[in-house]
Amino acid sequence: MNHQQIHLPHIGATAQLATFATDNGITEQHAIIHIEPRGELFDAQMQRMLLAESELLATPQCQGAQTIFKRYFLSDATNQKPTLDQMLRTHDATRAASVSCIQQPPLNGSKVAAWLYIVHGMDVEDHDGLVIASHNGYRHLWKMGMHHHKGDSAWQTESLLIDYEETLQRYGATLADNCIRTWFYVRDVDTQYAGMVRARRENFAEQGLTKDTHFITSTGIGGLPADTRALIQLGTYALIGFMPEQQRYLYAPTHLNPTYEYGVTFERGTRIDYGDRRHVYISGTASINNHGEVVHVGDIVSQTRRMWENVETLLAEAGTTFADIAQIIVYLRDVADYDIVSRMFAERFPTTPYVITLAPVCRPTWLIEMECVAISPCTNNNFRDF
Repeated sequence: MNHQQIHLPHIGATAQLATFATDNGITEQHAIIHIEPRGELFDAQMQRMLLAESELLATPQCQGAQTIFKRYFLSDATNQKPTLDQMLRTHDATRAASVSCIQQPPLNGSKVAAWLYIVHGMDVEDHDGLVIASHNGYRHLWKMGMHHHKGDSAWQTESLLIDYEETLQRYGATLADNCIRTWFYVRDVDTQYAGMVRARRENFAEQGLTKDTHFITSTGIGGLPADTRALIQLGTYALIGFMPEQQRYLYAPTHLNPTYEYGVTFERGTRIDYGDRRHVYISGTASINNHGEVVHVGDIVSQTRRMWENVETLLAEAGTTFADIAQIIVYLRDVADYDIVSRMFAERFPTTPYVITLAPVCRPTWLIEMECVAISPCTNNNFRDF
């Protein structure tokens, strides 16, 4: 994994870029773009964001690539999304990408940050917001920004999952066999999370996802959809064309307990092996022990270190390390913790793409959570290359 910082001082932006390349395969890149806060309105910052995206894609290392997926972290999604949508409609670099936005304010003082997933050499199609990237017999399905605006959090979760399951069926896929990763954004997570958890558990049981089979790697986190009536927003990634033996779930039992023991239904992480590389998806992970207890209550420094330890243990179980990480999203409950957490991450991950956002974790005593994606070399002649 190659990490680099691309400074765009004339725009007032920085792109943190992670690149994974093989001699004969597809090149993958994850980028986090940060905008310098300059006291201007959102449309000016968003214009600078789109200029930064265009310049990033025009660099020698990204030239000719396609953007598969983009997530915008906004400071005020309800008021900013109409402007965002209007600007995206005229911006060529966003076409054929699955685009989502969520109110999780970037804590560097700006109004917007972005995570981009970029690939070289895949066939990409947009099917009404479902983006399919195909290569070598695999189809990667990204569908983001799904939400409803009626009912409580349980009803909305159930409806979103049913809609998504019907979408997968149209492509000969199922939630249990093909969905690799989900993101559940919950408005007022302290009061609405329980309804989401209950509905997800019931839906999963109907789909054959139980503690005796498997769940899905996931993040359930505080985040405000732009539609003020939406309590839940869902994002998903599914894979078609792989063999079951290519997938392995991660547990780290020395540090973490099975999630079903405290009533939730997600996997700690998932490893997907291809002939030429390994993908590792780590769920939202916090300061927890293998009894399901919050560790270091009230201590942001110790919670951050324990969170890192848990993630590092999951990565080790997958045969990867922090050096293989392509991107990190950090969620903070308290904006006042930003300065110290920012210094800790800058020291530990000086070149890795990451963004720190304001997003309450699902337990009030958890002060911080992180998720990440890792990519590492892997040679396995039993599997097709990526």
